[in-house]
Amino acid sequence: MEFEEIYALYFKDVHLFTISLCNDQSLAEEITQETFFKALKSIDQFDGAKDIRAWLFTIAKNTYFSYHKKNKRLTSYDTDAYENKPTTDVTLLERVTNENDAFIIHQFIHKMDEPYKEVFSLRVFGELPFEKISAIFGKSAGWARVTYHRARKQIIMYTEEMHHDEN
Repeated sequence: MEFEEIYALYFKDVHLFTISLCNDQSLAEEITQETFFKALKSIDQFDGAKDIRAWLFTIAKNTYFSYHKKNKRLTSYDTDAYENKPTTDVTLLERVTNENDAFIIHQFIHKMDEPYKEVFSLRVFGELPFEKISAIFGKSAGWARVTYHRARKQIIMYTEEMHHDEN
């Protein structure tokens, strides 16, 4: 597949992913462009063993974190959170990276009530552990876990309804 095709096929997905990371349209555009620039430079290293969208999302996520580190928006305390990345629900993560489901999920997340929207985003897209999320809200880690799982359950139910309606 030519790089132009990759760009055309996956630009929108990567852009939506970066918007969900930073919640800033202009920064998301910058990160997305940088992601594709980095991908172009290292496309010969991509072995095809994993999904190209997942590879692009990884580049986007790392580019986003590098941007923050470079601009000193993260403290050393925050950086520790990214070194101990939490595990997430594989099925839901697969849906987020699935081209057909990603946009629907992002739309639903955008419409979710707080604190579910923010807790879910911090956990999945920000990859923060529950302890850090609870510190942000001034609540317990148990509260963060329960809130995250309730949000995840809402998203799963919504996507299942959408799939059921399509069939």
